[in-house]
Amino acid sequence: MRQILITGGTGQVGTELAAIDWPEDVTPLFPGRDELNLADPASIRAYVGEREIAAVINPAAYTAVDKAETESSSAFSINAVGPAALADATRERGIPLIHVSTDYVFDGSKNAAYEVDDPICPINVYGASKAAGELAVRTGNPRHVILRTAWVFSPHGGNFVKTMLRLSDRSELRVVNDQKGCPTSAADIAATLATIALRQLDDPDAPCGTYHFVNDGPTTWFNFASEIFRQHHQHGAAVPVVHPIETSEYPTPARRPTNSVLSTARLQDDYGIKPRHWREALADTLARLRETNSAGSHG
Repeated sequence: MRQILITGGTGQVGTELAAIDWPEDVTPLFPGRDELNLADPASIRAYVGEREIAAVINPAAYTAVDKAETESSSAFSINAVGPAALADATRERGIPLIHVSTDYVFDGSKNAAYEVDDPICPINVYGASKAAGELAVRTGNPRHVILRTAWVFSPHGGNFVKTMLRLSDRSELRVVNDQKGCPTSAADIAATLATIALRQLDDPDAPCGTYHFVNDGPTTWFNFASEIFRQHHQHGAAVPVVHPIETSEYPTPARRPTNSVLSTARLQDDYGIKPRHWREALADTLARLRETNSAGSHG
């Protein structure tokens, strides 16, 4: 029986990893924070050292982008110190570490999709902490895969899709239209992480390095919101009128990259993973939310 340690089990991606139909000879471990604290390297060493673990998937992160501007120590503890300790522990045991990172390591100034080898230049504390985590993993364990993703949504936790649905009873909404990216399903990220982890388990020579995974199709937050409401309205819901605005009209403590579009070419080449379009992934997520709400209303 091969055990895969998975951090962040209550997060969007962690929740989807728990729903994966893993092979019979693979057991995923989802320790709680009382068992494994990413901000405590000693906790990480103890947990990994006391178990026969075949691989580690690390989607856990401090993701409060705006709060990170004033909580940099917390952001760096979880997003950089934790991954460094995981890299040390996995390297010592010769096992692969699959680490989730973010589009926010880029400054957003490029006029095309970011490739994995483009220079990073984070413009906020969260991005800087994730860039530091990447460096720790990259230098700490040669058997690593860093998977950058962006604009994550799911039926779980807090995300843009759920926020828009919560605000759908308003008559009008204003949404930023000058930031580009690729909305990405947490379920699709989880499936990609599982594919990579199983390949790493079965093949010691499986490709390592940095990759991007996002759902296909660049868009803006405004167009993403418009599509959420279009699909929501198809099922009889009343929806607001959405107005495009510029980032300058919606100031936030942390700056956001203007362009967060990521190229998935290397992942397709090395792992054969071809992302589906985000609209299709969104339709699945909205259907799951309707099922949950329907079950709740009858419960």
